[in-house]
Amino acid sequence: MKLVDVTNPETKHMNVESFNLDHRTVAAPYIRVADRKTLPHGDELTKFDVRFTQPNVAHLQMPAVHSLEHLFAEYSRNHSGQVVDFSPMGCQTGFYLLLSGHWESAQAAQLVADTLTDILGADQVPAANEIQCGWGANHSLAGAQAAARSFLSKRAQWLEVTRG
Repeated sequence: MKLVDVTNPETKHMNVESFNLDHRTVAAPYIRVADRKTLPHGDELTKFDVRFTQPNVAHLQMPAVHSLEHLFAEYSRNHSGQVVDFSPMGCQTGFYLLLSGHWESAQAAQLVADTLTDILGADQVPAANEIQCGWGANHSLAGAQAAARSFLSKRAQWLEVTRG
């Protein structure tokens, strides 16, 4: 993984960690720690970059992204009470997984694997309706399951952010 060279006067260090990541040097799929924060009372948060597709090469379709967000948000909490959030990236290449406590990538990978396995067995997208969702018609269970299946099939690569 290569961060943008902040010593180069033409490169400005950005406040958002992922903006300092050279997206040309990563090799999806992967899971990596994107940030850690210690809150004022000592609680820790760990944010993971869960990258499904290669940046600037491929992306997930929005109905699949939306459904993965719903499915992961619901099913991941069956495996851990430390899930705070699972948010899609605007570039549609992955998600940010926010967990309370100090987590390492291998631990998060197990949570992701368990959750995606559950998603493969789902028969519907939770809360995919106009009462519980702001765009309930914009879902694809088949798309979410295809993305989950593809990501799971490459699990051996998840902890390698760059490959040579």
